[in-house]
Amino acid sequence: MLKELINKLLWHPDYNPEDYIINYLHRGAENDEKSVPLKNIVIEDSFLVFDETHIPFHRILEIVNTKTGEIIYKKR
Repeated sequence: MLKELINKLLWHPDYNPEDYIINYLHRGAENDEKSVPLKNIVIEDSFLVFDETHIPFHRILEIVNTKTGEIIYKKR
């Protein structure tokens, strides 16, 4: 489900990837959390790639629309 949502936000003409950020769990970072703009990620099998950082899907905490502040996805 999460992979499909990210693909939709990246490729569907109704959405602009520049409007979204992904907040993910990153041990050792401030509050153990980092953010990456959706437009800068690449989807591979079971993880996202940002620069040389691999982010497993299970570490994604939320996806937020930066224009509206709406949380599109939030991990339970």
